[in-house]
Amino acid sequence: MSSFFVKILLKIISVVILFYIILTFQFFLFRLALPDPTTIFLREGLSPEDRELIKKMFGLDQPLHIQYISYIVNFFKGDMGISFLYKVPVSTIVFDRLLNTAIILIPAIITAFIIAWKLGSYIAWHRGKFVEKISVVWIMIIHSAPLFWLGMIALLFFSVQLQIFPIGGMRTPPYQAANFLEKILHIDFLYHWILPYTILTIYFLSTPTLIMRTAMITTLGEDFINVLEAIGHPKKKIIRDTARYSILPLLTQGGITIGLAFGGSIAFETVFSWPGIGREILIAFNNLDYPLAQGIFAVLSLAVIISNTTVDMLYSYLDPRIRRG
Repeated sequence: MSSFFVKILLKIISVVILFYIILTFQFFLFRLALPDPTTIFLREGLSPEDRELIKKMFGLDQPLHIQYISYIVNFFKGDMGISFLYKVPVSTIVFDRLLNTAIILIPAIITAFIIAWKLGSYIAWHRGKFVEKISVVWIMIIHSAPLFWLGMIALLFFSVQLQIFPIGGMRTPPYQAANFLEKILHIDFLYHWILPYTILTIYFLSTPTLIMRTAMITTLGEDFINVLEAIGHPKKKIIRDTARYSILPLLTQGGITIGLAFGGSIAFETVFSWPGIGREILIAFNNLDYPLAQGIFAVLSLAVIISNTTVDMLYSYLDPRIRRG
C-alpha cells in the first residue's frame, strides 16, 4: 500500500514540475514573440501617450523577471490576470468557455468510444468477411475527412437545405443566460447541441474503432481462444471476454483524445459558431490579448497532462504486468 502512495506522490510531483515548465515557456514565448499588446487600446482611439499608463495598469511596466515571478505566484493562486479585451479576470472567461467546450466534447468522446468498443469487437470477430471489409472502408473514409469539412457538409445539408437544425451558436439570440446551468437546461440548447455532437461523435469514432479491431484481432490469435473454442465455449462469451481483455489500448487512446480534443476544438467551434475554448483562442490572438491566450494554453496543457497521467495510472491498475514491472 505504501508503495502505491509513493507512486501516486511521484506522479503528482512530476505533473507539477512539467506544468511549471510549460508555464515558464509560454510566459516568455508570449511576451517575446507577440507584438506590443497595448496596440489594441491604441486602435480604440487612445493616444500613444497613454501607452505607459496602460502598461502600468496591467503590470507591463515591471522588469520581465518581476512579471514572471508575479505571474507564476498568481497563477498557482488561481489568478490568471486581467483580459486586455474583456477587462475581466481571465479565469472567468477561460472556465466559462471550457465548460461550453466540455459540454459537447466529453459526451461525444464517451459515446464514440463506447460504440468503437462494440463495433471494433464485432468487426474483428468477422475478420475477412464482407461486413469487415465494407466497415473498414467507411471507417477509413471518416478517418481521412477533416472535421471542419464534415461540419460544413452537415450544416449545408441539415441546416441550410433541410432547415432541421440552426446554422450555429449555442442558444438562439438575443437570449442571455444568468449562469451555465440556465444556459444548458433548455430545449433550445439541445436544438443547437445535437448536430455538432453527432458530427463530433462520428469524427471521433474512427480511430478507436481501428485500434479496438487491431487489439481484438491480436487477442483472438492467442492460444487460450483456440482452447475455449475447442471446448465449446459460447461464442458471445468469448467475444465479450476478448473485448474486455483488448480494452487497454482503447483507454490509452481515450486519454490522448480527451486531452488533444480540447486543444483542437478550434475547427468545429469555428464552423458551428460554438462559444468554446478553441474559438476563444482565435479571438485572443486576433486582439493580442496574451493574458487570455496564456490562460487558455495553460488550462489546455494541464488538461492534456492530467488526462494522460490518469490513463497511465489506470492502465497500470488494470494490467498487473505493468503494475509488477
